[in-house]
Amino acid sequence: MVPLSVLDLSPIVEGGDAAQSFRNSLSLAQHAEGLGYRRYWLAEHHGMPGIASAATAILIGHIAGGTQRIRVGAGGIMLPNHSPLVIAEQFGTLEALYPGRIDLGLGRAPGSDQATSRALRRNLESDPDQFPRDVVELMDLLSDEPRQSVRAVPGQGAKVPVWILGSSLFGAQLAAMLGLPYAFASHFAPGLMMQAIEVYRAGFKPSAQLDRPYVMLGYNVIAADSDEQAALLATSLQQAFVNLRTGRPGKLPPPRAGYYESLPAQARDMLESVLSCTAIGGPDTVRRELQAFAQRTKADELMITAQVFDHAARLRSYEIAAASA
Repeated sequence: MVPLSVLDLSPIVEGGDAAQSFRNSLSLAQHAEGLGYRRYWLAEHHGMPGIASAATAILIGHIAGGTQRIRVGAGGIMLPNHSPLVIAEQFGTLEALYPGRIDLGLGRAPGSDQATSRALRRNLESDPDQFPRDVVELMDLLSDEPRQSVRAVPGQGAKVPVWILGSSLFGAQLAAMLGLPYAFASHFAPGLMMQAIEVYRAGFKPSAQLDRPYVMLGYNVIAADSDEQAALLATSLQQAFVNLRTGRPGKLPPPRAGYYESLPAQARDMLESVLSCTAIGGPDTVRRELQAFAQRTKADELMITAQVFDHAARLRSYEIAAASA
């Protein structure tokens, strides 16, 4: 049985607000803990009307404080937006508060547009070596004996596992070179998934953190008690993707019967491509597709995400997924 974890964007639904999203995220985390999910990650995005997890470290503390055992972390922190020292201090603080339960996933995408990136006060000069340098600097700050003179307090000596996130071969190569676990964003960018897994596993070099490759893959699950119910729930995710790709990002919309069928062929093709790592259906359908995906990829862990408008239906989706692995 492949271990399952949760990726939460803390979605803001139409008619809702961030406060409701945070209550729902804590409710989902507590539910996931009871169902045996391994970890609960939150993603950094900025300027997105339908995503409330911009202040990721603060939200991680909220979730960790309301749960007991489940690992809580970032999937991920977009390191180009931050100085390594600030992240070392934030996650050193989280580890001190919730020892042995905090994960730090790092990505190199800004998680925003260029105007928002400028507002975050980070240098936007394109340097392909900056992200690897920042990762190494951050890992050094978290080590027992940093090589640099600056110290992260809290942070130095914190035993926070570092992950590399990616949707291209770059992240796979970096994770392999540094001997770190690798999480691939196949839930929305599946195109290079199999190639990235191969590159990572072939080039992996053992490290103090990890002695063998470890691959976690993002996977969408929209599950309900019947295939028909699940197909309806999935229209919220489909609408959100179409809105995003056409420059109209917004809050997560309610389900809309017949939505997929109403789309032009080009939009349907786009959804088939970006959501190819997705199981939509009742318990039998989800079990079959989830297990087939795990077998095909030989993933060490799957990170399940479910953009479902109704909170009770979202909880039920994770119940069905947990029973399917």
